[in-house]
Amino acid sequence: MSDDRPRVRVTRRDALHVLTLDRAAKRNAFDLRMLGELAEALTAFEDDDEARCAVLLADGDHFTAGLDLAEVGPAVHDGEALFPHGHVDPLGLYGRVRRKPLVMAVQGWCLTIGIELLLAADVRLAAEGTRFGQIEINRGIFPFGGATIRLPQVAGWGNAMRWLLTGEVFDAAEALRIGLVAEVTAPEALHARALELAAAIARRAPLGVRATLASARLAAEEGPDAAAAALLEQAAALMDTEDAAEGMASFVERREATFRGR
Repeated sequence: MSDDRPRVRVTRRDALHVLTLDRAAKRNAFDLRMLGELAEALTAFEDDDEARCAVLLADGDHFTAGLDLAEVGPAVHDGEALFPHGHVDPLGLYGRVRRKPLVMAVQGWCLTIGIELLLAADVRLAAEGTRFGQIEINRGIFPFGGATIRLPQVAGWGNAMRWLLTGEVFDAAEALRIGLVAEVTAPEALHARALELAAAIARRAPLGVRATLASARLAAEEGPDAAAAALLEQAAALMDTEDAAEGMASFVERREATFRGR
């Protein structure tokens, strides 16, 4: 029996794109189709001029059991691309880079690619009781979706190697301690909190939000000197925008700003 249901469900809520993993019967394990659909959904978000923030959630008890290695493993072995050419890479490693912000919320099991998607996201939440594992080393391989690059940056070398080299499972409290997530919520509050934070981001000046992400990424990828060298040029460009004028006017007039991304 064919399974024609989307693996990634997309809902638009005003300026938000809400992306929901919808393969709960398989613990949201990522096969090639789900990887492709996630890239397509993020590309559609990036290309939507009205969209200001995306939220990545998952249906069911678990965010993801990781990669479906029976299918994905041979593709990696053969050097196949995991995401469609020209699309946004959900892991932020190759090709087109996402410029708009992504909020992500996880629950239950969050294994392998789940952690690497978190590391590629901008605001990260977890429910109490979430269990994390970068367990590739237990299968004779290693994390190839960015964890070896980003987890040491986020958590520090010792904290990262503690989990990368043992392949052991850790809890939401440890994820909070090492900076993998910014907040831990009650399970029933997780999705509402993610949407609340995304809506707050969407109310901010879109050009300023993108410039903030770009500056922070430049510092992470090329170092603080490169980011510092670009700061004034980035700031000068923003000072010329309608949103900057609106921000100043709203401050003087003591009202909430209405930003239009211009």
